[in-house]
Amino acid sequence: MMKISLGFDLHRLAHGRKLKICGIEIPFEKGLLGHSDGDVGLHALIDAILSAAGLPDIGTLFPDNDPKYKDIDSLILLKKTLELIQEKNLKVSQVDFTFICDAPKLSPYYEKMKKLLSKVLKLDISEIRIKARSTEGLGWGGEKDAIACFCLVVLEKN
Repeated sequence: MMKISLGFDLHRLAHGRKLKICGIEIPFEKGLLGHSDGDVGLHALIDAILSAAGLPDIGTLFPDNDPKYKDIDSLILLKKTLELIQEKNLKVSQVDFTFICDAPKLSPYYEKMKKLLSKVLKLDISEIRIKARSTEGLGWGGEKDAIACFCLVVLEKN
């Protein structure tokens, strides 16, 4: 039995913040603004996992008005999410990310992201896909003031 879901997240870029995507710190003059570390990749992944498992969304489980989640590393939230799906006898079997941003260039970090996600998800690296698309200078991405992510997840029974 497979369960499939799509997650999405979007965060504004701001000075004075570190840029973390899929748990990896990326050198850039801005970082993602959020109550937590603003990791759009992990947030989209977490929401997709929760949805596929029939659980409440990330904002319900880890609300942005709760001080205990202020500046939290999103890898901690992902690990808590994985514990929740393990209780339902589910595991992640495939993930596919699409990032939307004009800067920074993410492709140099794909392999590092995949290695970390493979370890955390206990998933073969070949089952993790990552790609990014530019807005070609249009809209919010063209202003280089935000990064968005779509993440498709496939869960299966343990």
